[in-house]
Amino acid sequence: MPALVFRLAAAGLLAGLAAAAAAAPEAGPGQAPTVQLPARGSVEVAFSPWNDPEAALIAAIAEARESILVQAYVFTSKPITRALVAAHKRGVRVEVLLDAEMNRPSSLSVLPQLLEAGIPVAVETRYNIAHNKVIILDPASASHGAVVTGSYNFTRSARVANAENLLILRGNPALVRVFTDNWQRHRAEAQGLRSLDELPPRRGKTDGRESDRRTPD
Repeated sequence: MPALVFRLAAAGLLAGLAAAAAAAPEAGPGQAPTVQLPARGSVEVAFSPWNDPEAALIAAIAEARESILVQAYVFTSKPITRALVAAHKRGVRVEVLLDAEMNRPSSLSVLPQLLEAGIPVAVETRYNIAHNKVIILDPASASHGAVVTGSYNFTRSARVANAENLLILRGNPALVRVFTDNWQRHRAEAQGLRSLDELPPRRGKTDGRESDRRTPD
């Protein structure tokens, strides 16, 4: 199916998206529940299975000039992996954060291919689920930095079988900074890997659904 990408005015959408994405992980009394940013720039939207979010994402990766920061929950897409490896080979700094449990060698994860290519990878273990699906492109650039986010996992199923959305947000340096700061916060908590042997032991996790239904809010 040919890709169909909608380009929308950014008014309102960027501010709402940034507010939701940049909220502190454990907001409490005295902490701001959101980060408010001015709406600016452009928004590129793709919906699967009707559009081709993977093609849009690969095209965005090909545009990167300096660095790419990745946060992924499930990462099995070989085309996206090839795009990241190609960027790495042309001198772009690529770094990847993965959920530790969803990217074990027994899965279809591309973790081995990323490590083999020499791309720095770290895994997250602090959270029940490290569920971010984010790629930050050229975060240090005021002119061509961008954020890719949405429900879209980096998998074949997300492209051909699931109902998903992907947003590519350009032209908003403040938004890029907020996402980059959050990526760095997660990286500081994660465990870097040099080989699959360094993966942390498995630990029990629930499936991500609320476990406190009987407790009052």
